[in-house]
Amino acid sequence: MMKMIRVIRHLLFTHWQVNRAFPRDTLIAIEKAIKTCDSEHIGEIRFAVEGALHSALLFHDQTARERAVEVFSQLRVWDTEHNNGVLIYVLLADRAVEIVADRGVHAKTSAQDWRSVCGMMETAFRRAEYRSGAISGIQAVAQHLRKHFPASGNMRNELADAPVVL
Repeated sequence: MMKMIRVIRHLLFTHWQVNRAFPRDTLIAIEKAIKTCDSEHIGEIRFAVEGALHSALLFHDQTARERAVEVFSQLRVWDTEHNNGVLIYVLLADRAVEIVADRGVHAKTSAQDWRSVCGMMETAFRRAEYRSGAISGIQAVAQHLRKHFPASGNMRNELADAPVVL
């Protein structure tokens, strides 16, 4: 029964709902937050939002976590010199946030660190506070990156700062 409810929720989810939660001005604010945080560490943050899974993925019962790992690869977040990329992935139909960190970051942080950030963002999103929830999440991820990958003289932006709407 629960699987059927999930399938229906995904099939009925529209681009209009994505645009309502993450309008252009919110996407611009997310990009600015990432740019601001990037000056404080040598880590790389990507932000991706997806309204719903395609039917093929749904019928294979793909989880939000599995999809986040797939998007991490598709966006080449792993392709950084210091293996310090982090993806914040939002799947609106499941009301889920997942954080996937490259091996350099993963070795220095715990799954609980990321669960805490995801939980904070999910709470904000349940209140329809998408902009503030996203920016708070970015800042929380950046706090971990500052701790483990502080800014240095040789800083370059390896990944795009603009959020991706899938």
